[in-house]
Amino acid sequence: MKDAPIKTLPSCDDDYDPASLTCEEALQRLLDAVTPLAGHERVHLRGALDRVLAEPVIARFDVPAHTNSAMDGYAIASADLPAAGSHGELRVVGASFAGKPYRAPLARGEAVRIMTGAVVPDGADTILIQEKVEEREGRIRFDGGHRRGQHVRAAGEDMQAGTAAFEPGRRLSAADIGVIASLGVPEVAVMRRPRVAFFSTGDELRSLGEPLGLGEIYDSNRYTLFGMLTQLGVDLIDLGVVTDDPEQLEAAFKRAARDADVVITSGGVSVGEADYTKEILGRLGEVRFWKVAMKPGRPLAFGHIDGAWFFGLPGNPVSVMVTFYEFVRPALEKLMGTTPRLPWTMPARVTQPLKKRPGRVEFQRGHLTRDGDGHAVVTPTGDQGSGILSSMSQANCFIVLPLDTAGVDAGAIVDVQPFEGLL
Repeated sequence: MKDAPIKTLPSCDDDYDPASLTCEEALQRLLDAVTPLAGHERVHLRGALDRVLAEPVIARFDVPAHTNSAMDGYAIASADLPAAGSHGELRVVGASFAGKPYRAPLARGEAVRIMTGAVVPDGADTILIQEKVEEREGRIRFDGGHRRGQHVRAAGEDMQAGTAAFEPGRRLSAADIGVIASLGVPEVAVMRRPRVAFFSTGDELRSLGEPLGLGEIYDSNRYTLFGMLTQLGVDLIDLGVVTDDPEQLEAAFKRAARDADVVITSGGVSVGEADYTKEILGRLGEVRFWKVAMKPGRPLAFGHIDGAWFFGLPGNPVSVMVTFYEFVRPALEKLMGTTPRLPWTMPARVTQPLKKRPGRVEFQRGHLTRDGDGHAVVTPTGDQGSGILSSMSQANCFIVLPLDTAGVDAGAIVDVQPFEGLL
């Protein structure tokens, strides 16, 4: 008698699962669902780095406020410039320093010694740099060939009074803070930081400092999440490790949703563990999708619990990082009120063959560098298992292999996502 076929369910080992969303579909659903948080606060400029502006910063005066010199030299009137092939000679009548301007108007035939940043006197419109001038006994001589307006920074050429230096939604960089300081603005209005609660699930997890028993491991995912969330600039609520117990899990979800805008978990969302997790989330909120056609990271849950957004990340350490950077970070940035920094790719030549089966987008870890001719090359960082966190530590990019790709040969051109600006 012929054996009956064995019934199976889709698993993380399958190459294709019709219930899985593509990476593009999953990201679009996230970004369509999430809206910026309400509320803002005023902070001193020193505390505004990496914060998101809630109100525009308006220039109250021209920048620069006065026409000034871009070089050390002599301020003159362009009418005194000699023709090419000849030379000019002018009388030096004073000096203009930064903060100590020469206040008299400049007459024809006169020059003023001027330093970088000093106000250009009335009547002058051109700077002769000091290396191109001979000075002797209060007079300067110079050749022709200079042009009107050279080395002069006009008032308002950087920014004019009444214009917006920065609009709401901008994440402030060090340069932005310098610009705001130059406008004399001591405080800015910024968006409220999202409150993010996170915890790991699993009976096998132990906290650092505890002894390990057979089959037990230290909880690295919370530390990885702590680092990524800290770099993003959110307020953290670390709820520790929650065991695989429905009552404890439900209590943790309720507490997290009560105290936070976003709840992130690692573990507990794969097929073998998800039955009661799905049931709990179904009672407390809604799961909008559960699987994404990617490797690593297929079991990725997204939804909400009461008023908090929920991200259920896989338990494997590499999967946590890949799904965070590809999906969670853009969603959190939109929640913060700024334009999400979507991962960008660049082409590079791969130095080794890469194995892959069609059906999922793969994010393999690689080290990006340049060859002797200056071309970008990428080398995979060894074993690509989703539990090998050292593959992320050694990498500086993701090698992104498209859904339908069936592996690539050494020397092929692949897309890579550099970690710079991401990690």
